[in-house]
Amino acid sequence: MHDCNVDWVGQKCAQVGFTETALNRTFYKIDVERVDCLYVLPTKTPDASDFSAARFDPALDLSDHLSALFSEVKNIGHKRAGSVNLYIRGSRSRSQLKSVPAGFIAFDEVDEMNQENITLAEERMSGQLVKQQVKISTPTIDGYGINRYFNESTKEHWYFPCPHCGRIIDLLFPRNIVITADHISDLSIENTHIICHLCKKELNHKAKPDFIGKGDWVPEHKDRGVRGFHVNQLYAATVKPAEIAKAHFRAQTNPADEQEFHNSKLGEPHIVEGARITDAMIETCMGQHKKGPTNNGRIITMGVDVGTWLDVEINEWTLAPTLIDNDINLSASPRVILEQRMAEFEHLDRLMFDYGIYYVVIDANPERRKAAEFCRRWHDYASMCFYGNNIKEKEINVNEDEHMVTVDRTSWMDLSLGRFKTQDIKLPVDVSLDYRAHLKAPVRVYSKDSSGNPIARYVEGSSADHFAHARTYNEIALQFAAAIGSPRDIRSPL
Repeated sequence: MHDCNVDWVGQKCAQVGFTETALNRTFYKIDVERVDCLYVLPTKTPDASDFSAARFDPALDLSDHLSALFSEVKNIGHKRAGSVNLYIRGSRSRSQLKSVPAGFIAFDEVDEMNQENITLAEERMSGQLVKQQVKISTPTIDGYGINRYFNESTKEHWYFPCPHCGRIIDLLFPRNIVITADHISDLSIENTHIICHLCKKELNHKAKPDFIGKGDWVPEHKDRGVRGFHVNQLYAATVKPAEIAKAHFRAQTNPADEQEFHNSKLGEPHIVEGARITDAMIETCMGQHKKGPTNNGRIITMGVDVGTWLDVEINEWTLAPTLIDNDINLSASPRVILEQRMAEFEHLDRLMFDYGIYYVVIDANPERRKAAEFCRRWHDYASMCFYGNNIKEKEINVNEDEHMVTVDRTSWMDLSLGRFKTQDIKLPVDVSLDYRAHLKAPVRVYSKDSSGNPIARYVEGSSADHFAHARTYNEIALQFAAAIGSPRDIRSPL
């Protein structure tokens, strides 16, 4: 990773020194090349704050040269080295990313970031003649975040001569590890070791720095302008082979541990079984009806996701005779009677009449003004939706004055997409290929919080997922539509 002005990406396992490498490159840019630098982390709090305290400050404490280099370090997000600046930012705030120019940017933990704002941050280098950026992260799923950037790079892996047979090898799981137990509680698991897959001899864990240090990066592609590096924990001197074996066994019984093993131990993207909608699930939910208005007198809702297009889904709901667990969504089954892509917000008004919509929930961003105008036109029938933090499960925070609702993204997507797993939704026979593709885009990925508790979130990979969100907004709209109780005489608001 010695090219000073070549972009590079690192698809990595956890705790193998990539952050230290990125930070050292940042210090080099500031000290030697006198370049303003931007270091981007997933969030300002706690990520940027913790980085400043746990990474930046100790580096200065250990180096008299660095300590003397920086003239102002008290501000968490802005460090000064004379006339040169180091900005530390979270990826969530567009305004903070817009406000800083830089000739070097380090993106640390790309997969945890707001992906749209990565492009915004890259624009901070537009005015620089010489510029470089690095991106590092443990991956999540194929084609998302760091894996997308790695797939476009040279894709380099570390090869070294086996200390026994002298042949050039790399280390892969499970090819290069011998697990000496059948269960995580078996004490013999501590004898687990790595081997050369060619001569089958054991590679001494304590001697790793000696024989691995004699290797070099070998690219899969030599004709690409961005260097990419991948490494897994079989290479790590600080991770014993037995630790990898134990993580492997834990991955067999828990989806969060399975995700963690592949992402953080092996540095590989991975999708847990059942984490995304499949074609088979969609096929089992196909009905016999075609798209179009009905006259069944049932509750009708509409969900609208906003992007380059307006992706619309309209549902007709069948209610159970009695309310289940006091939950209207558990007590109702949807039938999709329209899924359509539209160009203008004004086209939605026609749908309100044609389908007799009880209630519509529309994406608040990125067209906040147009969404707000629509909700004001239909002030008794519509709300804008935000995905928020610190919202409990299916709780809905309502701001009636602003026509806004805020919900937990994961909980509501679990409900809306879960219907395809339980076959509790019916699709029209003429459903579009785009709609089917969008349903399959979101992937439920698992991780653990600071206390070790499993948590989940949805990422969309490299494919569009707009109809999946329109589906989710319909579930939220049902809560409001059911409260109305009966159809209303919709009159033109114009």
